[in-house]
Formats: sequence, structure tokens, C-alpha cells
Amino acid sequence: MNVLFIGDIVGSVGRAAVKKALPALKSKYNPHIIIANGENAAAGRGITAAIVKELLDAGVHGITMGNHTWDNKEIFEWIDEQQRLVRPANFPAGAPGQGAMIIKAGGKELAIVNLQGRTFLPAIDCPFAKADELIEQLRQRTKCILVDFHAEATSEKIAMGWHLDGRASLVVGTHTHVQTNDDRILPEGTAYLTDVGMCGPINGVLGMERTAVLHKFKTQLPVRFVVDEGDWHFHAVLVDLDDATGKAKRIQKIRLTETDLMMM
Repeated sequence: MNVLFIGDIVGSVGRAAVKKALPALKSKYNPHIIIANGENAAAGRGITAAIVKELLDAGVHGITMGNHTWDNKEIFEWIDEQQRLVRPANFPAGAPGQGAMIIKAGGKELAIVNLQGRTFLPAIDCPFAKADELIEQLRQRTKCILVDFHAEATSEKIAMGWHLDGRASLVVGTHTHVQTNDDRILPEGTAYLTDVGMCGPINGVLGMERTAVLHKFKTQLPVRFVVDEGDWHFHAVLVDLDDATGKAKRIQKIRLTETDLMMM
């Protein structure tokens, strides 16, 4: 099974990048299942029902979230009915939505788990304990399991990779918007990448307009961050899984600009 996971989609520029890049990537790599992190898809904060539909219509099969899950308050009106979106499973009991799902596409089946880190982020429930609980349940259904660990600290992400080695097929980090260069297959067969990166404006700061960010750093005064405009970059990771064992056979980072896309 070929799985394509797309890094944090930031605003309308990021959504445009996904829609432009996916046809060429589908033609070149033939992914069976495409998953994307959408927690920044609505102007950099959260997601809307309309944007969920936009991404699904573009060819994404499932969407993961993160610490900005609740930023668009309308999400409370529809998240319980949306079966192709997951929010961090370690939000405290009673939170709406689901933390895991099964995606069927291209004749394949993949379990998706979304978790949120606690280092430099709100101290919600333990992601390691929740991972143990969910993966034990999901492995009764399928051995092919993707975990999106939405976390700030590199150390926490790496620890999760080792914690799940041999039990998850793929552990990817999201949230920092900077693609890391440590893609590997761990000894027990889990593909790992500390951060997939982002899809959005290439000349901002993590997708935000850089003048405001610079002003914040230089003055420590409150500013309003807005998503930058202009040229985009597209970050993703492609993993080839053994359907029978759930183990990864190959992992490949993808980095594209609009210029790269025109040359494909």
C-alpha cells in the first residue's frame, strides 16, 4: 500500500498548493490513500466544514488536526458527523469528534490515529497511554496504522516513534511546519519522520506574513498574524507499506515548489 501524508496545510495558499500538486503526485506515485493535516487550513487557524469538503473533493481521503482544532467555533456543530476527520485522541474525555478512524480507498484499508504532544503545548491527557490504548484496539482490525503526532518538541516526537516501533506502520510529526531530514525505518518496521513540514506560503514565517512576525520578535508587542500570500511550497511524505504485516518497506520525503511542479 502506498500512503501519501501531506504536512500542515496553511490557509488558502496551502489549499491551492494541494489542489495543484495532487494530480501530478497521484500520476507519479499512485498513492492508494492520501491523508493531510488540516488544522491550519482556515486562514491559519482551524478548519471549516466547507474546507473539509474542498480537501476531500481535491482527492484527500482523510484529515488530521492538532492544537488549533477548536479555533473555528462552528466545528462543534458538525465534527461528530464528519467521519473522515480526526482530532487529537488525547483530548480529555467528553471532547466531541473522534481521535481515530479507518480509511478505505483504492482497495486498501488504513487506520489513522491523531495525538497531540504535551511539551510546550497544553497539558492534555498522556499521548503515549492513549496511543497504547487505540493501537491495541485497531490492530484487531488492521496492522496498517498511521499516527500523526502533532507536537512541538523534537524529543517528544522521537520518543513516540520509538514507543510505537513495530506497532504502528508510520509515525509522522506535524505542527512545526519545517520538514526534517531524519526520515527512516526503525528496526521493528515503523517508518518515522519528525516533521512532515507544511503546504503554504514559502516566503513567510511558518506560513505567516513575516513583517508582523519580525515586529513581534523585535518588540515583544502583541501583533495580529495573518497568512502570507504569494508563492507556495508543498511538503509531504510517501510510504510503501506491506499490507500483510503493516511494516514499512520504503519512506520518501516530498518537497515541491510551483516551479518544481511545472518541471514534473
